[in-house]
Amino acid sequence: MLDTSEFLQVFVRVAELGSFTKAADSLGMSKASVSVAISQLEASVGTRLLQRTTRKVQMTQDGHSFYERSKQVLADIEDLRGMFQGEAEISGRLRVDMPLGVARHIVLPKLAAFLEAHPQIKVELSSTDRRVDVVAEGFDCIVRVGKLDDSSLVARPLGNFRLVNCASPAYLARYGVPRSLDDLAAHRLVDYAPSLGAQAALFEYVDGDVVRSVEMPAAVAVNNSDAYQGACLAGLGIIQAPESGLGELLANGRLVEVLPGYRAAPMPVTLLYPNRRQLAKRARLFMLWLGEVMQPWVL
Repeated sequence: MLDTSEFLQVFVRVAELGSFTKAADSLGMSKASVSVAISQLEASVGTRLLQRTTRKVQMTQDGHSFYERSKQVLADIEDLRGMFQGEAEISGRLRVDMPLGVARHIVLPKLAAFLEAHPQIKVELSSTDRRVDVVAEGFDCIVRVGKLDDSSLVARPLGNFRLVNCASPAYLARYGVPRSLDDLAAHRLVDYAPSLGAQAALFEYVDGDVVRSVEMPAAVAVNNSDAYQGACLAGLGIIQAPESGLGELLANGRLVEVLPGYRAAPMPVTLLYPNRRQLAKRARLFMLWLGEVMQPWVL
């Protein structure tokens, strides 16, 4: 039999994901158990909270009000449970999302230390370059690199990634080493485009306080950071990427920096999370740790 907080957790997850099946998967329950829990909760509060159709599940007007209060109650319960706990005793699932490069080069090499210090926390790490829906997909926090879209999330700046221009030795042997912006006319970029085909490929650089750009041809366009780096290593063009993910490649000569006097503007790195009142203590711990881990890599 579920207790009150567990009923609320089930309801919040169904409301956020809009699906009994997805909620069941994320909670490690059967779909039938989730359905029964929602029916029992609705019976106990005396109103319909969710409107079910064959295609989706939506909150009713009462459901919206109940959802907001449920999140506050769950946050308060989380704080009460952790009031007298030491950091090593804090437990639960922590779901985070960040770009591939940040996960691979910065977070994963240090994550063992965090897990050793907090053995009861299970980290679910999503590392794609797509824009996730923090609330609908149940993330505690996410890391974003670059300009932010308007958002209702709390934003905590972590610094800025320094960008470098680089190419492979094979590419430079074929096209030559660019020494000036005029030389770019004989070169090509690897185009990084989250929405493929959305715009022309641009080589960006800072001129004083102004960001300028040079339109260039691109033989290939990619939509994730792994492919972006891979295309550069394959000799397909010049890239402008965070130095944090290129250090070893530059050190061992697999990539070569070009036009160091024409670097793109540093890219902001931001931690995003829901309202502070709804933030679990384990999420606060992880975000504090993440800020420390990022420090050597940001300006």
